[in-house]
Amino acid sequence: VQLVESGGGLVQPGGSLRLSCAASGFTFSSNAMSWVRQAPGKEREGVSCISWSGKNTYYADSVKGRFTISRDNAKNTVYLQMNSLEPEDTAMYYCAARPPFYSCGLQTSDYKYWGQGTQVTVSS
Repeated sequence: VQLVESGGGLVQPGGSLRLSCAASGFTFSSNAMSWVRQAPGKEREGVSCISWSGKNTYYADSVKGRFTISRDNAKNTVYLQMNSLEPEDTAMYYCAARPPFYSCGLQTSDYKYWGQGTQVTVSS
């Protein structure tokens, strides 16, 4: 099983990034998928979640209106489009898979699989 994130980097405030998470080794279309982030010295934060079908999405208040989660079950990939980035968005971003057919949420634990993370730094 693998979850491989990509797309992180250094961006100026107000800029955009698109994170991708490529999944393999399990039935991707059966799992709700989340993005969870952790900044240095801070607790993990559930950022966004998308249901296994893609019909339902959830966002933390801190990113609502700026971030968009999506998935392509044919490509076994989940995305996080991040716009209007702020320095407070600086963190390691992790992709995580819920157990099959579990509901979506913004929890920071109780995931079946985790990726290694991709660093997002927002700075001028």
